[in-house]
Amino acid sequence: MDLWEIERGLCAEGFELLAGVDEAGRGPLAGPVCAAAVILPMGLEIPGLDDSKKLTEKKREALFDVIREKALHYGIAFASHEEIDKLNILNATYLAMNRAIEALGVMPDMTIIDGNRNTGIEYPSVTAVKGDSRSANVAAASILAKVTRDRLMCKLAVKYPGYGFEKHKGYGTREHYEAIRELGPSEIHRRTFLRKIH
Repeated sequence: MDLWEIERGLCAEGFELLAGVDEAGRGPLAGPVCAAAVILPMGLEIPGLDDSKKLTEKKREALFDVIREKALHYGIAFASHEEIDKLNILNATYLAMNRAIEALGVMPDMTIIDGNRNTGIEYPSVTAVKGDSRSANVAAASILAKVTRDRLMCKLAVKYPGYGFEKHKGYGTREHYEAIRELGPSEIHRRTFLRKIH
């Protein structure tokens, strides 16, 4: 697996400062979507770096600190459940990604957006399908976004007990659906995601 494949291609085209951008939390029924943007030193090897979905929670937590320490710049941002309901999840994801790029504090020459759509990105960008397993910067961004969002959902679990946010992080598990039917939606549920629940 070559995690610098995409970056090397972009460098060959003359782009120097490259940021990877990814999100966590597009699918859940509750809570915000989180995005991260990361600029790592070119060619940096971080042992164990991979797509966050392929890593254990313990491994993600360990890499979270390493990435923040080694990154030249990183930014993490959210779009709230209200913004998701107002804009739809795709546009809210772009909003979070644009905020994360702004939070870098420097303007990258090019951003690498995980996935196949970048129409709402306000900065120079290319898309990379499965970018989190082909780009070191996107893999790093996927970990920062996932760990940040998971930690937030654990905090929100204390504020909104009974829903099990600490376990499923807001995703639509059987237990989560049962809790919504029993307790009704919480303040942080995405109303547009709950229309199918009876």
